[in-house]
Amino acid sequence: MTIKRGVSFYSYQQEQFFRRMNWKDMMRELHDNLHCDGVEIINEATIPNYPFPSQEFIYDWRNELAKYNLKAVTKDIYLDVHQFRDHVMNYREAAERLMYDIKIAADMGFENVRCLCMVPIEVIEMALDTAVKYNVRIGKEIHAPYPIKYDPSREGGRMVAEIIDFVDRTGTKHVGLVPDMGIFQIAPPRVNVEYQLRNMDDLKLRDFIEKNMNEMDGKELAAAIDKEFPDMDSMQKRFLGMFTRGPAAQPEDILEIIPYIISIHGKFYEMTEIPGKPGQYEDVSIDYENVIKYLKQGGYNGYINSEYEGQRSQQDRGIENLADEVEEVRRHHEMLARLIGE
Repeated sequence: MTIKRGVSFYSYQQEQFFRRMNWKDMMRELHDNLHCDGVEIINEATIPNYPFPSQEFIYDWRNELAKYNLKAVTKDIYLDVHQFRDHVMNYREAAERLMYDIKIAADMGFENVRCLCMVPIEVIEMALDTAVKYNVRIGKEIHAPYPIKYDPSREGGRMVAEIIDFVDRTGTKHVGLVPDMGIFQIAPPRVNVEYQLRNMDDLKLRDFIEKNMNEMDGKELAAAIDKEFPDMDSMQKRFLGMFTRGPAAQPEDILEIIPYIISIHGKFYEMTEIPGKPGQYEDVSIDYENVIKYLKQGGYNGYINSEYEGQRSQQDRGIENLADEVEEVRRHHEMLARLIGE
């Protein structure tokens, strides 16, 4: 058994927006060029007329999966508690919506649904019987800045522990975790920094950062800026936090939750060629190598689904300067296949 590769269709958001790819094209790309079989989607982005997909779409979807021998791994769901504009959903209403999404997932052949970090454990518990009935697992996302290890002093510090406690207490096989690789981010992505600089009003501050960001480490740069520009506004200070913020989790932390993982979001921002290694790529902002090392050590044999997000920091530019999403995902899979050892 080995780690398996897949793609979140979220990665191709620009291709979809400009009508260069639809979900069928994405399936063909997985089969023909990436040579992987795992499919992940976001409800609203892929399902026509969501939350009321037609039977024609369901048939078409499952037929395409069969055509390319693909696996529907995880369907990402959002819990819009303002769906009813006259009030905020209560827990029972939220659970009803989650149960409905589980049924759609089962119709489409998905093994898992992914909930966001902030979905209360009580809502998940209310939906458990439906998950069991349709044999669809509910996975709660671990997204930066939330840690893996229990830490009551940090935002979301109990989240992972709550899921583990619930699974251990009930013995259920239908609830788990979806770690996002962004929790292992070790440096600010270049594309994010450049976006902030392009849109910075304080030209003196921008010039100072551009001059020094490659000469100082993050903490040194933040201290120098704080000294040179003591009257920064809150947005500028938030930007500087990118340089000093450490990873939410350490690679070895993944060992503690491997039995509870239902799938992994392969978050990445930019794939660049490794110096001296033509044709090999890495995302220098996320510690993929060590995380995958520990996943292999711990016997993880589920999916890592590529989730390209770097294009979002380049969408303020003209269409001619937009990132090539297809190429970025192909590079990501070169890295994944190499680190997994295919």
